[in-house]
Amino acid sequence: MYELRGVTKRYTRGKETVHALDGVDLTIADGDRLVIQGPTGGGKSTLLQMLGGLDRPTSGEVVLDGTDLARLSETRLTTVRSENIGFVFQSFNLIPTLTAQENVETALVPLGVKVRERRERAAEALRSVGLGERLGHLPSEMSGGQQQRVAIARALVKQPKVLLADEPTGNLDEGMRDEIMDVLDTLWKERGLTFIMVTHDSAIARKAPRLATIRKGRLTLTEKAAP
Repeated sequence: MYELRGVTKRYTRGKETVHALDGVDLTIADGDRLVIQGPTGGGKSTLLQMLGGLDRPTSGEVVLDGTDLARLSETRLTTVRSENIGFVFQSFNLIPTLTAQENVETALVPLGVKVRERRERAAEALRSVGLGERLGHLPSEMSGGQQQRVAIARALVKQPKVLLADEPTGNLDEGMRDEIMDVLDTLWKERGLTFIMVTHDSAIARKAPRLATIRKGRLTLTEKAAP
């Protein structure tokens, strides 16, 4: 479970102080699916970075399973990210000289997983996103949607508790967007993930059971009644 208490993030831009987050309070239970939406520069990606331990608040607490990420050393924070949090980004971030399977394996190297097990787990992760026949393909030999599937497999191969996605469909057309969202939704349900996603796409936001809207660093939460 996440507990955010009074999370503030300030940046100095010249003589101006920018409040990217301004006293954000938020609870995210295990297994939740939360979509974060708002205008450009409103604080969406900053909030996701706080949840992933990629940035630290100026003040406040970002507590994951009883541990305040803001107070951890960089070494311990790296370990928490490696073991518990999977990331998916808009730009895929695949290594162009590695095959799909090798790209997925990179997530297991920091965990000390041995070579044979890495290969087996990477192959299984790719099969789970529908790429079982693409293990040996380079990113340049795959479509944008297939590359994003590789990125999703890489995020999930380490079996994290939390999946954070920053505009994962931003570089895809509408048809491919729907395919990727189907993959993410299926994996969320099957694996019991805590799934938190930033998007500009209103069609995706409308389907979210919980929607956090951030404007000028302030958060408003909307919860939909169960069908």
